[in-house]
Amino acid sequence: MVLRFPSHAVALTLPERIAGILAPVFALRGKDDLGIGDTAAMIEFIDWAARHGFGLVKILPINETGGDHSPYNAISSHALDPTTIHVDPEVRTDEDRIAEVATEAERVDYSTVKPLKSRLLAAAFESFESDCTAEASIRRAALEKFSEEEAEWLRDYTLFRVLMERNGGSECWDQWDKAHRSPREAQEWLARLPAEQQQAVERRRRFFAYVQWIAFAQWEAVKEHAEKRGVAVMGDIPFGVSYYSVDVWSRRELFQIRWSGGTPPDKFFKHDPFVQKWGQNWGVPLYDWEAMRRDSFQWWRDRIRGVRRFFDLFRIDHVLGFYRVFAFPWRPERNEEFLPLDAAEAQAKAGGEIPRFLGQPDDTPAHRAHNRSHGEEILKVIVSEAGEGRVVGEDLGEVPKYVRPSLKSLGIAGYKIPAWERDVDGRWIPASDYEHLSLVTYGTHDHEPLRVTWEKLVAEAVRSDNQEVRVEMREFCRYVGLRRPPSSFTPELHEALLRTLFASNSWLAVVMITDLFGRTERFNLPGVGSGNWTQRIHRPIAELDAEPIVMKIRGILESGLRCGASADPNRVIG
Repeated sequence: MVLRFPSHAVALTLPERIAGILAPVFALRGKDDLGIGDTAAMIEFIDWAARHGFGLVKILPINETGGDHSPYNAISSHALDPTTIHVDPEVRTDEDRIAEVATEAERVDYSTVKPLKSRLLAAAFESFESDCTAEASIRRAALEKFSEEEAEWLRDYTLFRVLMERNGGSECWDQWDKAHRSPREAQEWLARLPAEQQQAVERRRRFFAYVQWIAFAQWEAVKEHAEKRGVAVMGDIPFGVSYYSVDVWSRRELFQIRWSGGTPPDKFFKHDPFVQKWGQNWGVPLYDWEAMRRDSFQWWRDRIRGVRRFFDLFRIDHVLGFYRVFAFPWRPERNEEFLPLDAAEAQAKAGGEIPRFLGQPDDTPAHRAHNRSHGEEILKVIVSEAGEGRVVGEDLGEVPKYVRPSLKSLGIAGYKIPAWERDVDGRWIPASDYEHLSLVTYGTHDHEPLRVTWEKLVAEAVRSDNQEVRVEMREFCRYVGLRRPPSSFTPELHEALLRTLFASNSWLAVVMITDLFGRTERFNLPGVGSGNWTQRIHRPIAELDAEPIVMKIRGILESGLRCGASADPNRVIG
């Protein structure tokens, strides 16, 4: 499949409706994986999706993660996570096979997986370096070419990764040895080393370049395979990068490191008192937009061009941040200090600042116009660099009224979460009335699965005879065409939810893999540090056809006029 989209919204011609399925790469159980999903599992999953009529597979970010393993807190805006690299089973040693017991676990054990992959890749690199065949010479020339073409980011990245190793494996550059805390200091330190040690550092940097070369090649192969199967691959670009990233370490002038981006107070996440009181503090540094503007947003241009190598479409996470962003004058490590304080106490403790929107507050027409203009300036750059790709904006949360018209004017599809799309009377807006330029889904990786939501509603209705809950249950069922709310998450309700989703008017209809199978597992619980980004799907991909809903998937997609993008691998959409 070739996705051919116009580069400018003025000439926008939408393709037909597409059915998609969201699955984090780490969650996939592939054949011969090492306790975490990888590029081979992606190819296996793409084949499964194509066989059942899906035209799109959506994944979470695949950039290299740090100690918290969050794909939304990457240590590089370019480098891919080595854990996604597939290692051929034939090259694994007996020691490695012992570690493979992790593959049966329901969660990713990063303390096992990351060292294992690193050890296997190091062995592959040593073999690569010592190979004297003609074929090896060709491959080494290809690595040199890759290193030259990607030098703009790769030079700093490889040095950053060496310095991480020199500092106990930590990416926290502000806690490193003083000689390593900035690129200038690091280069001076490197120049002072004896020649033999300099050579050892350069060899290690070459290893990290080799790992990225392999990762890039495998992910390009994933995209090529998906195109042959008629499936688009949709990636995800986080709004920010980690404070502890090579980007911030090497280009500090592009960031406002005093401020941490996040979201305003949110009553939805009732498990977290800090989020309810102050909001989500992600800890990502804010951009210095004036500094970025001086070179025409080159950092963002380079980032988008990199993403285009692997994805047909991509989601911009938290697109609202381009218009204005909620910010904290303290880092997340200090959240507990501020939890019991009132606004005045917090302001005094934070040096005169309190969490607030930066940009302009949306309190006057002039401020709203300023924010809209600011967001559109940057998003136009992203859309122009996307080329034949298509940008989707995650416009969820506290959404200013100007944002969705703005996204539409740029040709950027926004999100539709059915439970959040309501008319003036609080009723769920019918799926048939959704804006065509949109992506509809029941939930993202941050939300609880449908089965959990329904079971909570039922339990609350029984426990307290809460009339508001009963009204919500009836509204839920009215949306999917059921007359009476069932007392459990029945197959009838499950199928009705899927049919309604794929029959919507939205261009993209995407179901999370847990919702497709009516499961209760969750990938991320915002505000909770442990256990996130570790959940694996309940079955290997090869066994997913044993799920009862699978025999109905193609019929559900066909009834929503979404099945068929994967039927003809030579088909051109657009």
